[in-house]
Amino acid sequence: MDPFFLIGVIVCAVSAVLCIGAGVLRRPPNDITILSIAAVELLLLAYTVGAVIRQLAGEPVLGEAWEFWGYLLTALLVPVGAFWWAILEKTRWSNFVLGAAGLTVFVMLFRMEQIWDGVAGL
Repeated sequence: MDPFFLIGVIVCAVSAVLCIGAGVLRRPPNDITILSIAAVELLLLAYTVGAVIRQLAGEPVLGEAWEFWGYLLTALLVPVGAFWWAILEKTRWSNFVLGAAGLTVFVMLFRMEQIWDGVAGL
């Protein structure tokens, strides 16, 4: 299993728990929730660099390469969209959007791991 995936699971889970917890506590987005989704985006940027290096080093994507890169590009946009939502709408519901972004990226990382390893889709 890819270390980036394992780290991604932890980062996404922590972000989701922090953001959903803040929403349950009826708090507006704050530095902690915003920075947690920024950590998810930074992880994805590092994942992108790692994937490019792995490809250049000759490690192939065993599934469909276009599907892997499509998931990765989309995953990179999810935290950005959630961030802007939270900045523009300072209500507790924005924290739920941030939490959903963390969970969405987790699912996308899981699928990208399957595609890289050539596992058939669900």
